[in-house]
Amino acid sequence: MTGQSSVDILHGVTLKMIVTELAEHYGWEEMGRRIDIRCFTHDPSVASSLKFLRRTPWARDKVEELYLRWKLGE
Repeated sequence: MTGQSSVDILHGVTLKMIVTELAEHYGWEEMGRRIDIRCFTHDPSVASSLKFLRRTPWARDKVEELYLRWKLGE
């Protein structure tokens, strides 16, 4: 996938929407297994995840990648 096509898919999708949809689809436990970050494994919530992901670009990239793989059926 090129960077341009991933940007197009994410256009208009907020980080809050991404985290909420992933949590509903996978659940926090599975998200913590797929992406080993504390905000998914220890007392997870959308609010704490957003706070961390907005400050941590590498983690946000991994979450966006998981979202894209899920939405594109990979």
